[in-house]
Amino acid sequence: MILRIILCLLFTAAAFAIGGKRLAWLYKLIRSGKAPFKGKSAFTQRLGAEMVEVIGQRKLLKKPVAGLAHAFTFWGFLILGFTILEAWGDLLISKTFSIPIIGHWAFLGFIEDLFMVAVLVGLVVFTVIRLTKSPAKLERQSRFYGSHTGAAWLVLLMISGVMISLWIYRAAQVNTGDFPYHTNFTFASNGLANLLLHLGGSANSALETIFLLANVAIICGFLVLVVHSKHLHIFLAPINVAFSRRPRALGALATTPDMDPENMEEDSVFGAGEINQLSWKQLLDTATCTECGRCQEQCPAWNTGKPLSPKLLIMSLRDNLFASAPTLLASPAKANGSDGASAASALVPLVPDVIDPDVLWSCTTCGACVEACPVDIEHIDTIVDMRRYQVLMESEFPTEAGTMLRNMENRGDPWGLGASQREAWIEQMDFEIPVISGTIPEDVEYLFWVGCAGALDERARKTTQSIARLLHQSGIKFAILGKAESCTGDSARRLGNEYLFQMQAQQNIATLDGAGVKKIIASCPHCFNTLANEYPALGGKYEVIHHSQLLAHLVGAGKVHPGTFQAKVTYHDPCYLGRHNRVFDEPRSVLDSIKGVNQVEMHRCREKGFCCGAGGSRMWLEENIGERINMNRTTEALGTGADVVSTACPFCMIMIDDAVKAQQKGDDVRVMDVAQILEESMKVTIGSLSAPDSSSEVPPDSEN
Repeated sequence: MILRIILCLLFTAAAFAIGGKRLAWLYKLIRSGKAPFKGKSAFTQRLGAEMVEVIGQRKLLKKPVAGLAHAFTFWGFLILGFTILEAWGDLLISKTFSIPIIGHWAFLGFIEDLFMVAVLVGLVVFTVIRLTKSPAKLERQSRFYGSHTGAAWLVLLMISGVMISLWIYRAAQVNTGDFPYHTNFTFASNGLANLLLHLGGSANSALETIFLLANVAIICGFLVLVVHSKHLHIFLAPINVAFSRRPRALGALATTPDMDPENMEEDSVFGAGEINQLSWKQLLDTATCTECGRCQEQCPAWNTGKPLSPKLLIMSLRDNLFASAPTLLASPAKANGSDGASAASALVPLVPDVIDPDVLWSCTTCGACVEACPVDIEHIDTIVDMRRYQVLMESEFPTEAGTMLRNMENRGDPWGLGASQREAWIEQMDFEIPVISGTIPEDVEYLFWVGCAGALDERARKTTQSIARLLHQSGIKFAILGKAESCTGDSARRLGNEYLFQMQAQQNIATLDGAGVKKIIASCPHCFNTLANEYPALGGKYEVIHHSQLLAHLVGAGKVHPGTFQAKVTYHDPCYLGRHNRVFDEPRSVLDSIKGVNQVEMHRCREKGFCCGAGGSRMWLEENIGERINMNRTTEALGTGADVVSTACPFCMIMIDDAVKAQQKGDDVRVMDVAQILEESMKVTIGSLSAPDSSSEVPPDSEN
């Protein structure tokens, strides 16, 4: 009895000493980061996230088989926490120990048995998944490519050890009479007890003690392993979920640094160039990564042969964080040597020493990684922070982006066509469209924010004209800014030029506020997202609606009457409309309202929609590595057999239209906005809305 107590205490003390020291070290290391963006998520939102994301395992269950296996294991450990208390009580207090208050409640014994078996089943599923999805077999096609698979197998082995030792000692307890529950309900323990019964009382008593100690020893070893491996997420995931932005870390970027030159100091740093310049939440992200590869599996860059894997990027930052720990945790006395050199000088540049430039610039900021991550890692914010440092502090960015930035700064649009071209699309309209000079007229309900593409690109102009005609026919009073409109700055911001973005934003906010604008219709999801989600942080607060949302409302209210359009149509979800802003149903409802439209979904749609390749300022960058993203997406669209590929974004339309023509399908397949399809169904078009002529001009300097 004394030996049992001594061994139990030794195992426990060693585990808590080693594990506690590691957790204290991790806490200090993570807290060495800067203060993160302060969101306004309410406590109820955070509590709801814990219940849904952590307890409910919502994101994990999007993969039903792997998700259920993980859920059984997670829930099993919550329930089997009672068995851990019972094991310690058995070894340290009494062989007939029962949990106070709960006592010998038979239902708990049944639940413990049930989840013990469920966890073992889950482990078998994990084993099959690991074998069938092995990186050794599938290479880059495996979501586990680059993960620490050795640690994963060790953890599976240890969890198996916990469950098997638990099962054996419970069965032995049944035979020795030490089992704390009525055996009518403990089916698994009873079943194994029947097999062990013939061994006799002494053998069962020995088995009880041996496997009780083994159970405690494995649990203690497991705790030590967890805090020294990627399975640290077991402890950190609930914390990371609690401090993640709500309702999701998409839409607006997390950080809005003060770019006012008057507030800048000589040592001001924008973005993150070294690991100590990331926020503690970003450092927590790196330590929380489970290496499950769900982000990698969904990433358009990775899927088209590019070097960016969101998972591997986070893992690389974590490795650098741990390698930099002596510097980050050095005391002030040690941090400064006799030569006055600071500890920060020992830190290596994140780009290119930790993250390759090709990795950094491959990101389209589509949000697929953030959407897929089961522990709410905010990859995009970290990538954009590193881009900000490269652009603003190092002046290092892809050469072709320079033209776009100069055009935006000097001419107010990425193409550099200037304000004089912004009203050209009006010339083809057969009704007057008010252009605001001064303040918006009282009888005008909406400002129609046309956007750079909608005003300047020949293909996007047709969508703009369709929207205008539909609004006019429905009786909606709207006006435009015309020459006073300037680029929202979305591409500059996602490229990393936060300064240019804020210049554009402040100019536009001054124009909008000066005109007394309250309600805005935006046809470009990037403009929609910027105006609705990012301008408020700079003082520009407006009611913003995307044209597909307004059209769906007008159709539902009977103010627009869809006609007939005989075609098989597949809808491509724009990332900044769908995943970032959750507008999935409205564009589809517009298509559903049209007679003759046969909607077919692509395999990757809605939350799992695949990027067109234009986001994250990639519209303006060369794509020389791997397969072109727009070609990959268009191949999937054409695979549905659709006559029309529909979307609700001018960037998506340009990218997909180019890919359709590149695959020599331009004569058979049309690329149209939902507004164009709706208008054509009503047969009120002015001029032909047939497939665009392959010779149509595209404004210079765009990457299509």
